[in-house]
Amino acid sequence: MRRPAIPYPQRLPLARLPTPLQPLNRFIRGGSIQLFIKRDDQTGMLSSGNKVRKLEFLLREALDQGCDTLITCGALQSNHARTTAAVAARLGLDCLLILRGNPPENLTGNLLLNRLLGADIFYVSLEEYENIETVFEHTVKRLRKLGKKPYVIPEGGSNALGAFGYVLAMDEMVHQFRAQNLKMDTIVCAVGSGGTYAGLLLGKKLMDVPCEIVGINISETAGYFRERIFRIIQDAITRFGLDVQVRREEIRLLDGYVGQGYGRCQEKELDLIRRLAREEGILLDPVYTGKAMLGLLDQLDRNPEQFGRQVLFLHTGGAFSLFGYERELGRVP
Repeated sequence: MRRPAIPYPQRLPLARLPTPLQPLNRFIRGGSIQLFIKRDDQTGMLSSGNKVRKLEFLLREALDQGCDTLITCGALQSNHARTTAAVAARLGLDCLLILRGNPPENLTGNLLLNRLLGADIFYVSLEEYENIETVFEHTVKRLRKLGKKPYVIPEGGSNALGAFGYVLAMDEMVHQFRAQNLKMDTIVCAVGSGGTYAGLLLGKKLMDVPCEIVGINISETAGYFRERIFRIIQDAITRFGLDVQVRREEIRLLDGYVGQGYGRCQEKELDLIRRLAREEGILLDPVYTGKAMLGLLDQLDRNPEQFGRQVLFLHTGGAFSLFGYERELGRVP
């Protein structure tokens, strides 16, 4: 029985789509595994990465509500913050970024781009960031007193509406699999705020895609993200009346690859970034994709058959953040 059409919310096209699928033939030689990479690092220039797919749906809602200012949050080198700043500049909107950490002496990487893009940056401590909803509320009140109409975007754009960016991405990949005669067994992605994984799993269920969705958390724990992803999915099902059921047990996450913590690099992660760059001409980043790819390769070393024969790694972008790790990367031979 054919499923009904997916009730996509209204969307504002911002990304360069579709992004290509690319086999990693030099990176993975021999053996029975075919490893592919989905190049979502090529969704645009300043808006490159997975965040712009979510912003396509969030910005449509913001414009429909007549909002003139975007507010969002993240770490100092947040890819999501930079993408939001780029989209705001493109649409003529004001942008305020609430970033976790102290103002650095020199602006590098995404921080430098945020400034060039004209975003206002508000730095908060870790303790303040833990109560980000309160910070959002105070910021919204202040802007409204100035006559602004703000629109709040959660960290990573990860909520029920933003998750549709990766429902649509799954739709895109299904067409690519058919066109290229691929029977993908597993899709693997980094998990940093949960929205990308939530959208992929929703898309899998809505379209009856047979492949598995595996996430590798790059911060917090698998248990933390399982609950967060589950909430996003349930919110989407309720808000948009989706005819699908998702159980917590279907959220498959691989713990143990956070390393030294969010945004902190180990030598083996840096070595992997160098290797993929030199063998395939692809740049991973130290925060998300470097850790997730390391986790995937470690799992394949332990059990080469566990993900099936054809495995797809979702490259969620982040190359600009490399320039925020000059000291660490400068030590890479």
